[in-house]
Amino acid sequence: MKIIIDAMSGDNAPTEIVRGAVLAAKTLKSDNEYILVGDTAAVTKELEAAGGMTYLQQKRITVAHADEVLTMEDDPFDVIKKKKNSSMSVALRMLADGEGDALVSAGNTGALFTGASMIVRCVKGIRRAGIAALIPFERPLLLMDAGANVTVTAEYLEQFALMGSVYMEKLFSIESPSVGLANNGTESHKGTPVIAEAYEKLSANTQINFVGNVEGKEVPFGKCDVLVADGFTGNVILKLIEGMGSFFMKRMKRMLYANVCTKLSALVLKKELMQLKRDFDASEAGGSPFLGIQKPVIKAHGSSDARAIMNACRQAASYVERNVNDEIIRRAAQNKRAAADTAAAKTSE
Repeated sequence: MKIIIDAMSGDNAPTEIVRGAVLAAKTLKSDNEYILVGDTAAVTKELEAAGGMTYLQQKRITVAHADEVLTMEDDPFDVIKKKKNSSMSVALRMLADGEGDALVSAGNTGALFTGASMIVRCVKGIRRAGIAALIPFERPLLLMDAGANVTVTAEYLEQFALMGSVYMEKLFSIESPSVGLANNGTESHKGTPVIAEAYEKLSANTQINFVGNVEGKEVPFGKCDVLVADGFTGNVILKLIEGMGSFFMKRMKRMLYANVCTKLSALVLKKELMQLKRDFDASEAGGSPFLGIQKPVIKAHGSSDARAIMNACRQAASYVERNVNDEIIRRAAQNKRAAADTAAAKTSE
C-alpha cells in the first residue's frame, strides 16, 4: 500500500510531518510505502535528521518534488488555481492518477476539501462529501459533517448518515450503527425545513438505523454512534467539545494542585487522569477522513506532531484495507434504487 503525505503543509511542516512518516515506516506494516510530497532538499534534510535515510534507500519512503506551499491563509481555490505546484495540489493529483492509495495532509482544511472534491472527486452516487470527526466519548461518536458543507439539503444529510454508518461499521465493527440528527428538540417537527425533511428521509431509509433527533445536551452520553449535522452546526459542536475538554482539564488541574491534600489525590488518580488526557489528544486519533471522496483523504490537525501523522497514516491504511469506499458505493447505489422505486410508486398512485 502506498500512502501519499503532504510534507509541506501544517504548523509543524516539514519537520514533524517527515518524522511522522519515518515513525509510520518503523511502526506500521512493513510492506507499506510512504511518498513525501514537497521540496526535495528540505524533505531529504529532515529525513537525515529523523534517521529515515535507510527507508529512503529501501524505497519504503520516497520523495516527490513540489515547488510551492499552500498556507493556512491561502484561499481554498488556490489549490486548483494559483498554486497548482503546491505540495497539496501535487499530492492530490498523484492520488487521483493512481500513484497512491490514500493521502494524509495537515494543511488548509478548506483547500484540501476543495481539492479532494474537484481533483479526486466524489464517489459515484454521492452528491457531496463531508468531514467525519471522531469524538472520543466513552462511546465513540462520529460527527458528520464537521465543517465542510455550511449549506446542505435533506439528501446530503441522508447521505452523510449512510456514509457515517459505513465508516463506523467497517472501522469500529459496530453492527447497524445508530444515527441521530442534531436538532434543537427531539420532536420530529423541530428544526428548519431542511432538518424536518431530513428527519422524514432518515426515518424511511431501511439502510439507516435512525434513532431520531439528538439535542446538544445528549451528545456526550451515547445517544447514537453517528451524529448527522450540516457543516456549520457540526463545526460549532466540534469546537465547543474541544474547548470544553480543555476548560475542564485546566480546571481539574487547578483543583488537584490546590493544596497538599488535593495533590495526594492527584497522585492516586494519576493513571486515570493520563488516560483522560490521551482520550482527548488529537494526536491519538490521527485525523478526520473526508467521506465520499473516491480515494481516502485524511485531514490531520494543523498542529500535528510526528505521532499524529503516524496515526493518520494508520487510519488511512485501515480505510483502504477495510474497503470503506466500495461499501459506500454499494449502499449509495442501493439507496438510489430505493428512492427511484418510491418515486415510481407515488407516480402510479
